[in-house]
Amino acid sequence: MRRAAWLMLALLVLRVAPAAANDRIVFGLDWKAEAEYGGFYQAVATGIYARHGLDVTIEQGGPQINHMTLLMAGRMQFNLSGGSAIEFVQQKLPFVAVAAIFQKDPSVLIAHPGVGNDNFAALKGKPIEIAADVRAGWWRFLAGKFGYSESQIRPYTFSLAPFLADKALTQEGYLGSEPFLIEQQAHFKPVVLPIADAGYLGYDDIIATSTKLVATNPDLVQRFVDASIEGWYSYLYSDPSPGNALIRKANADMPQDLIDYGRRVMTEHGVVDSGDTLKLGIGAMTDARWTEFYHSMAEVGVYPPGLDIAPAYTLRFVNRGVGMEMKP
Repeated sequence: MRRAAWLMLALLVLRVAPAAANDRIVFGLDWKAEAEYGGFYQAVATGIYARHGLDVTIEQGGPQINHMTLLMAGRMQFNLSGGSAIEFVQQKLPFVAVAAIFQKDPSVLIAHPGVGNDNFAALKGKPIEIAADVRAGWWRFLAGKFGYSESQIRPYTFSLAPFLADKALTQEGYLGSEPFLIEQQAHFKPVVLPIADAGYLGYDDIIATSTKLVATNPDLVQRFVDASIEGWYSYLYSDPSPGNALIRKANADMPQDLIDYGRRVMTEHGVVDSGDTLKLGIGAMTDARWTEFYHSMAEVGVYPPGLDIAPAYTLRFVNRGVGMEMKP
């Protein structure tokens, strides 16, 4: 009887003991909520993060928001660093890339049809609108490959008005955004030239975290990376409506038809799932590609020669085939 009483008491304690709380994560985007972040919102909406023991809050980015300072201060655990990672080493920052969601940079050049600006080589010597950060990045790769000059550059105003008013003008853009908006507003289909098609090897939508978190809590990093990857498989190959609903809740200015367009072109162009991901899974990175990218950019002066890029990224948390069974 005494044993039975103790057993009943133990069961009662287990029943009323609170469940362990999920680890809280703050994750910063590099822009406002849109389809290009759909997998992360999908992981929240469908409970994928929760199943991995995570309580994730997604913070939108924007032109006046610097999430890297929050990451450095420990107020954010993960951040999307765009295509940057080698800069971590170059600037001696204590961050590291742990996954590359975009295998292809979705940046594009956009030109008018019917005026001969239908390929990268044809744009040599012609006016092109680009932003300051692009001027120091992939523009220099294109300039080195196709012979572009600084005299071609026009300041990018983040408005379609100059482009629509001047058929000779080309502008930078994003695969899942400006082409759609041009068709909606001006009722013509522009020439769209993805920089990845020109041979630009940079990853994009890179998940970064602190070197300290990797060292002290690798299990947390692994769970966040795995859950994010599963969220992307779910968003691309299952019903995306849960993630889309959260995108629109976070960004009321984002129309559903633009979200649908962004998701579709990501799939059509293999932005997320192509190349190495077909064998290694979404989020894949390789030493060979990082090295080739670094050398291609060092040749045009973006990075200094002889830089040790190995500390900029780690393959520890990717290339495991996580979530591939979710793909039809």
